[in-house]
Amino acid sequence: MLRTERLPHCQNPPIALDPQIRAETRQIARELAAIARTGEVLPGSLTERAMRCGRAGCGCHADPPRLHGPYWQWTRKVKNKTVTRWLSPQQAADCRRWIDNDRRLRELLARLEAISIDRLQADQPKS
Repeated sequence: MLRTERLPHCQNPPIALDPQIRAETRQIARELAAIARTGEVLPGSLTERAMRCGRAGCGCHADPPRLHGPYWQWTRKVKNKTVTRWLSPQQAADCRRWIDNDRRLRELLARLEAISIDRLQADQPKS
């Protein structure tokens, strides 16, 4: 059965957006869409490691040590637990870009939230 009745509209008129803020939100939306289209977003961090091995005569135990590496680690949280995965240099290069995309998404969303908070606070009646 189709519903033809209309839901009541909000009693308050919508909060007007300053043209400069509207332009900024449109730019944020474009950037969010561009990142989403890539499908390349990865949470966490990427770390370069150099390590010692278990061979006693190896140069990594010398003074100064000549450590093995670099090795790459991707670390993230899953259900409040730290999860780490070793990566190849090519995987690390890809992951770096994907992690940068994730951080940029978070920055853009934080800016949109700040704009919304400012708009809501500006609409509050003055006492």
